[in-house]
Amino acid sequence: MRWLERHWYRISPLHLLLWPLSVLFAALVALRQLLYRLNLLRATRLPVPVIVVGNINVGGTGKTPLVIWLAELLHAHGFKPGIVRRAYGGSARLTRSVAADADPRVVGDEAVLLARRCGCPVWIGVQRAATARALLAAQSDCNVIISDDGLQHYALERDLEIAVVDGARGFGNGMLLPAGPLREPPSRLNRVDALVINGAALFPRELLPPTVPAFEMTFGGRIFYDVLNPHQQAGPGHFAGQRVHAVAAIGNPQRFFNHLRELGISFVAHPFPDHHAFTAADFASCGNDSVLMTEKDAVKCERFCNENFWALPVDVETDPALGELILRKLGK
Repeated sequence: MRWLERHWYRISPLHLLLWPLSVLFAALVALRQLLYRLNLLRATRLPVPVIVVGNINVGGTGKTPLVIWLAELLHAHGFKPGIVRRAYGGSARLTRSVAADADPRVVGDEAVLLARRCGCPVWIGVQRAATARALLAAQSDCNVIISDDGLQHYALERDLEIAVVDGARGFGNGMLLPAGPLREPPSRLNRVDALVINGAALFPRELLPPTVPAFEMTFGGRIFYDVLNPHQQAGPGHFAGQRVHAVAAIGNPQRFFNHLRELGISFVAHPFPDHHAFTAADFASCGNDSVLMTEKDAVKCERFCNENFWALPVDVETDPALGELILRKLGK
């Protein structure tokens, strides 16, 4: 898949070869949307509000950090949120809850990270509506559902849609799968309640729908923790003069590498496909050097890492007006 992604973000003759399949995919997307609008395919309405956080691109745009921020926002204003998602990168197919110590090889790396960071119930399942119903049955005090990466899951009715856009990569070549990275056409963004641009300075503003409020999102984070001993922390200066390896298996590894450079850290970069299932063999070349990684990747390395593995938690920084919009939509 990764070889194909490289063609999505540059001019390539492969676009022309795959264009007929993209036309077919676009027709199927449009037909599915029409069937839901005509109620020929039915969507489930839950007894609590539903907030969907998603995107129209394949790959990471920064949804998971935004979901963590959203859960913290809701907690701070008296809500009891629950999170539903699929087990991306995991083997689980049945609907189930996710504990903070769950095996990421089963439930997925992001699900474990959310369970640790959000302080609220996290459930995984193939069908969002069924998963949300199971969560509500198990957690009677839950009064709002966050659907992580659920923009295209129309079987679950939603009260608020937030679409995240990667400012650096944008919409790629602007084509739908498989010739391009888009799950739905950019016009889909006309119907969301808010756009969040991860790295807005890099994104052409003329590509944004004028009627949808847009907010910039940036990532902050300077303090690393030792993966084996999380209470042991270090700043960027700790790695000065060391041989350092930076590992990232996220949708856009370059974003993590750029952040490390902004912190003044010199390193050898090791990008991996999103949700890569790490093994000890992946780090054989690192020896006893320091290894820096994202929190999402760290949860998959705890079973074999040593004291030289460090994770960097990231926190979202965004316009307070986004929080105000969300609370207003929820009646707060």
